[in-house]
Amino acid sequence: MQDQDWLADRFEANRAHLRAVAYRMLGSIPEADDAVQEAWIRLQRSDVDGVANLTGWLTTVVGRVCLDMLRSRTSRREEQVPDPVVVADEGADPEQEAVLADSVGLALLVVLDTLPPAERVAFVLHDTFGLPFGEIAEITGRSPAAARQLASRARRRIQGSEPDAPASARLARQRQVAEAFLAATRGGDLAGLIAVLDPDVVLTSDGAAVPAGGARTVRGAQAVARGARASAMRSRYGRIALVNGAPGLVMAPGGRLVVALAFTFAEDRIIGIDVIADPERLAGLDLAVLG
Repeated sequence: MQDQDWLADRFEANRAHLRAVAYRMLGSIPEADDAVQEAWIRLQRSDVDGVANLTGWLTTVVGRVCLDMLRSRTSRREEQVPDPVVVADEGADPEQEAVLADSVGLALLVVLDTLPPAERVAFVLHDTFGLPFGEIAEITGRSPAAARQLASRARRRIQGSEPDAPASARLARQRQVAEAFLAATRGGDLAGLIAVLDPDVVLTSDGAAVPAGGARTVRGAQAVARGARASAMRSRYGRIALVNGAPGLVMAPGGRLVVALAFTFAEDRIIGIDVIADPERLAGLDLAVLG
C-alpha cells in the first residue's frame, strides 16, 4: 500500500481536475465537493500500487460516484438548479475562452440536466475530458459501443438545443454587450443601459447584495437601468469576467471580490442578471478577470 502522505499529495494535485469533472456532471458545487471527498475515501481504502495513471483512476472513481448521485437524484425526481460559478482563463485567446464558456456555462448545465444520467456522464467524460469509451463503459455498466452511443445521443440533444452561431462569435458579441453595460453604468447613461437590456429583463440579488428591506427582484429594463445607474460610483471597480460561462462583471475594490454579476443573454441583449454578494457563494467561485 502507498504511504498516506504520498496519496494525500497526489490527490491534492488532482483535486481541481476532479472538482471540475464532478461539477460538469452534477451542476452543483456542494455535490461536486461531496463526490471529490468520496473519491478520497475510496482512494484511502484501495490498493493503487499497480495503478500507472492515478489521475485516470480517480477520474473513473469520480465518474462512478457522480453517476450514482445522478441516478439517486432522478429516482427522487429532484430538479437541480446549477450553482453559479465564475470560470475564466486569463490570457486565453477568444477561441479558448469560447470552449471554456461552452464547457461549463450555465446554459449547457441546464441542458445536461435534462439528459438521462448515463448519457450525461458519457458525454462529459468523453467530450470534455477525453476519457476512452472503454473506461466509460466500466463506469456506466455498458459495452464500449453502447457507451459511444450514449455520448452520441447526448451530443445530438445538446447540439439541437444550441444556437447556430459559432461559440467564438457568440462569446464575442456577448462580451461587447457586457462591456457596453459596464460603460453605460460608469457614465450614468440611462439610455445606453436600456439599449443593452431586454425589455423584460429580470434582476435577482442574494440577501447580501441588497440592504435590509430592499427588493431582491427587479423587473423591466427601465427599473434595472435606474438601479444600475445608481451604482455608478461602485462600478468603477467593475471588470469583465466569464461568469456562469458567459461574459459578466465582477467588482473587487482593493483586490477583494465583493460582487459578481452573472448575465443571461438573448438576441444580444441581457435578459437576466444574477447579483452574487454572499461571502459563502463568492468564496466558492474560481475567478480570472478578462478585462
